[in-house]
Amino acid sequence: MVKVEKSVIVKAPVEKVFDYMAKAESNMEWLPGMMDIRDFQDTDNHIGAHFRWTYKMAGIRFEGETTTLEWVQNKKMVTQSKGGINSKWDFTFEPQKDATRLLLSVEYEVPIPVLGKLAEAVIRGQNEREAEMALSNLKARMEA
Repeated sequence: MVKVEKSVIVKAPVEKVFDYMAKAESNMEWLPGMMDIRDFQDTDNHIGAHFRWTYKMAGIRFEGETTTLEWVQNKKMVTQSKGGINSKWDFTFEPQKDATRLLLSVEYEVPIPVLGKLAEAVIRGQNEREAEMALSNLKARMEA
């Protein structure tokens, strides 16, 4: 498993940032590589809610499904994705004075049989940059 950890300060209240991130369809706006999100199924307490997605990494399309594992309103959200790319996304929201600190920790498996061992280091670097871009996109949307 590869782990990427990033954080960003967003000049918006924690409730606004959390509510935006809680909407699966918002992934299309802030997450580079996300091509399609569909088949939303929510639950009363959000645990077990899931959706299907299409994601593009290194020019290759992957299909999968994301399920919510943990949900603490305005504090924490943890999801797990299975399919072409297996991953676990941990979002922690910390209120700051007039802002929110969002911590993102993503653990994922590089699909080596598909991409090849030589591409692994390149993919890791690309995913580091995409995580930074994703948080930058989120920040721009929340501060607009």
